[in-house]
Amino acid sequence: MNLAPARLLVPCLAATLSLTLLAIPATAQDDPGAQIFKLRCVMCHGADGSGNTPAGKVYKAASLTDPMITGKSNDELHAIVKNGKNKMPSFKAQLTDEQIDAVLAYVRKLPQ
Repeated sequence: MNLAPARLLVPCLAATLSLTLLAIPATAQDDPGAQIFKLRCVMCHGADGSGNTPAGKVYKAASLTDPMITGKSNDELHAIVKNGKNKMPSFKAQLTDEQIDAVLAYVRKLPQ
């Protein structure tokens, strides 16, 4: 049995698959900020950022779509996520600065 054609087929299929994947638009699932938000923030702030969750109600989590929050600069919000404030815990041991920035970029896209 001659395997030469099969050896040529594998790289061609791999190249085709790579080009196909590049053509697929990125979704929120591909957004690292969205993934981190789902893992670290949803419990208190909710998927919509409203803070309307059982834990959010207990800790009085801020609505991330409230003008008091959306009006803050990225630097201010970064400091709050990194260092904590009031009942908001610090995430400096869990998230890098780049991950915090990715979460903030995602939060800025939440519907008002």
